[in-house]
Amino acid sequence: MLIGISFITFLTICRAPGGPAAGIMQDLNPKVSAEYKQKLIEHFHFDRPMPVQYLFWVKRLVKFDFGESYKDNQPVSRKIASRLPRTLLLTSLSLLFTFILAVPLGIFSALKQNSFWDRALTVFVFIGFSVPAYWVALLLMIGFGIHLGWLPITGFRSILSDEMTPLQQAWDILRHLVLPIVVTSLTGLAGLSRYVRNGMLEVIQQDYIRTARAKGLPENRVIYVHALRNTLIPVITILGFALPDMISAGVIFETIFSFPGLGRLAYEAAMSRDTFLIMPTVTLTALLTLVGNLLADVCYAYADPRIRYK
Repeated sequence: MLIGISFITFLTICRAPGGPAAGIMQDLNPKVSAEYKQKLIEHFHFDRPMPVQYLFWVKRLVKFDFGESYKDNQPVSRKIASRLPRTLLLTSLSLLFTFILAVPLGIFSALKQNSFWDRALTVFVFIGFSVPAYWVALLLMIGFGIHLGWLPITGFRSILSDEMTPLQQAWDILRHLVLPIVVTSLTGLAGLSRYVRNGMLEVIQQDYIRTARAKGLPENRVIYVHALRNTLIPVITILGFALPDMISAGVIFETIFSFPGLGRLAYEAAMSRDTFLIMPTVTLTALLTLVGNLLADVCYAYADPRIRYK
């Protein structure tokens, strides 16, 4: 799967107007001779057929040699290493925030079926699905960042963060993460809470739940021990799909918030036609997505004892 994604990405770059060499050519001085341009093309093997170019890239990938960026001649591996931890931190906290809020909301809505609170949460879900997240991001930036001044709206840390104590630096980073986490989690929170509600409604009507209640077990134990585990089985599958959604959404939201993560790096690479930077960022994003799906499969087998992968 990973090889297929990388090949399709490389094919897309090669078929784009100007080919993979366009990023180099557009930054050269107009007075540069045609002979020098040709030497650059030959140096990067851009004069070879596309499959040969891809094999050269794979050969360098195996050696963990991603080359250098066209824009600043910085090693691509160094640029990715500086951005990847921030994206992983943002994605992990967004998933955690989504799960912590969605599960209790879904359970509460199921236990209060057809009540005022259930209908209110249903309206919230429809709003979460309908409202464009980027529009919510702009509203939050204007409200909490500009008018109220409570939260920073760009970056990962303040300019003077190096002069802060470690505790102050941690608090500063947390304040910068609040708005991106809230916006990234909005759509996932709405959908996941609805899945938990529907799953809980189905589970609590099963015979073994009625049997547990007939035995006199406390209601909290019936719900949170016997019913919740079976409710979370389909939710785990949904979380496997939520991770790639959040990674892909990071390209948009990291750009909106000027968050120095992997998504914004991929956007900048695409805008500058930086082939040696586009390929590793897209491939790494695909790898994170595949790892997320694998973890979802493992958790699925753990939550459901009827499933065992051999």
